[in-house]
Amino acid sequence: MTMGTVFDIQHFCVDDGPGIRTTVFLKGCPLRCVWCHNPEGLEAKPQMFFHADKCVLCGRCADACERNGHVFTEDGHILERKYCIHCGTCAEACPTDALRVTGKEMTVEEVLADVLSDKPFYETSGGGMTLSGGEPLSQGKFACSLLKAAKDAGLNTCIETSGFCPESVLEEAAAYTDLFLLDVKETDDVRHKQFIGVERDRILRNARRLSELQKPIILRCPVIPGCNDREEHFRQIAALAAELGTVREIHLEPYHPFGIDKYESLGIEPAYMNRVFMPKEQAEKWRQLLQNCTELPVVIS
Repeated sequence: MTMGTVFDIQHFCVDDGPGIRTTVFLKGCPLRCVWCHNPEGLEAKPQMFFHADKCVLCGRCADACERNGHVFTEDGHILERKYCIHCGTCAEACPTDALRVTGKEMTVEEVLADVLSDKPFYETSGGGMTLSGGEPLSQGKFACSLLKAAKDAGLNTCIETSGFCPESVLEEAAAYTDLFLLDVKETDDVRHKQFIGVERDRILRNARRLSELQKPIILRCPVIPGCNDREEHFRQIAALAAELGTVREIHLEPYHPFGIDKYESLGIEPAYMNRVFMPKEQAEKWRQLLQNCTELPVVIS
């Protein structure tokens, strides 16, 4: 029985591939993008969200926890994460949803049953299942098994990936994937290591391998103020798209600060502290610059 760790299953998604989709988010990621907006997807193991603003200091979590993970002082409620084993007992006792475990072990069959509950919507819209993360291919065996099961059930399949994975895993996933949503976070080698935390070589090799396999690709490109918002980066995106040859569209994803509160609720210090949304006019400026460099559709998502 193939098991994987899932931190969310979102239904009725319209931005993760064609039609109406169900997006399955898998935990674990080898990258460390400083602006990551899904920090709950970084670690492979379950984690505890603690929303201090929802806590009413009732103490039920402390009564439920057998490991003394919750302490109440004059300063309020303190979650002692070093004692937490993410069992969820305290979250079940919490009356205000101030505590929540993110990450659940599931079988391929359990996930697919959830995904198939919306099959009529896929059939009428041309939608299907999308895998995301984290980096879904960091759980290569589970991801490939789930993609195969979805294809066997007649679903359209997409995967959002950084491309940072063993080539053998990518090739197996490609056999069961209709469309790759391939992240292009940075095009400069030095900046890639600085802001993403890994070398760029493996990602480029895998992108070229997808092209060799004739797999359709949409490039998804986050635009992050102070990191990759420069003309040369966008020109290099256009050059990469031209090189690959199987790219259908380029999607720009303007920065948003939704991940910051998640970091704080996980007890993690954000590496990129910017609470300002990218202005629409700035995003449009970069879209137009990139559109002038390519004949492919460039859209803001």
